[in-house]
Amino acid sequence: MVSSNVVVKVVSALVLLAFIASGSAVAEIPCNLVVQDLMPCVPYVLSGRQLTTACCGGVRSLYTAAKSTKDRQDVCGCLKNAIQSIPLTSNAARLAAGLPAQCKVNLPYKISPSTDCKSIK
Repeated sequence: MVSSNVVVKVVSALVLLAFIASGSAVAEIPCNLVVQDLMPCVPYVLSGRQLTTACCGGVRSLYTAAKSTKDRQDVCGCLKNAIQSIPLTSNAARLAAGLPAQCKVNLPYKISPSTDCKSIK
């Protein structure tokens, strides 16, 4: 089980990352919105707790909002940066990558630090 101190650190890192990334480029879907939508997924990814409807709602919301290629690339970049900023275990990385399928959302890319966001159409 992940301690509440670790969860607070992860959430803080995600929020800080969102503010830094959203200030560095003008995007239709800013990173702080991406982080906000996926914040309910943090307990599932970090500790394998039950997947919530709020988490899947956030995944669906981002999928629906990303209408253009640039939107999808921006969301992917935010996700990739967020994943890279957190020291994930192999299980947490697997759970993060599997979020779209678990939520029955067909994202055109994998949530992973190795995803090439520029190749997304």
